[in-house]
Amino acid sequence: MFKHILVPTDGSPLSLEAVTRAVSFAREAGARITFFCAVQPAPKMYYGTGAIFDTHTFAMFREKMLSTANDILDAAGKIAENAGIEYGKLALVSEEPYDAIIEAASQNGCDLIFMASHGRRGVSGFLLGSETQKVLTHSTIPVLVHRSNRSLY
Repeated sequence: MFKHILVPTDGSPLSLEAVTRAVSFAREAGARITFFCAVQPAPKMYYGTGAIFDTHTFAMFREKMLSTANDILDAAGKIAENAGIEYGKLALVSEEPYDAIIEAASQNGCDLIFMASHGRRGVSGFLLGSETQKVLTHSTIPVLVHRSNRSLY
């Protein structure tokens, strides 16, 4: 049914748990995986006129963020490799992670997005927002949400 799965990951324990579950799912479905990590272009509080960082500092920030994203993707890739699953890795710079997730899935011809839910509910979920919720409401590609049994609090 599903042949190419996008698996967004941020390197958190819940996200890595979803990576492991996605690899198992892909093995059962005979699918390949593209692991994805969204990279912030710069710290949000430093945008605009009067920013406290110069161009060099922004470049260093971006380089560090891309390096971290690659480390996260490499860790996910090892999980897939150990399971014998074909995979690719992708990082995109974006101000809105949910947009980048949907864009990555579309550009790579993915037919499923498999992602973790961090389980925020109520006011904290509303105030903090949920990238998973945003992907669910904006994506035309099916989304499978992995919910951990672990408690966050």
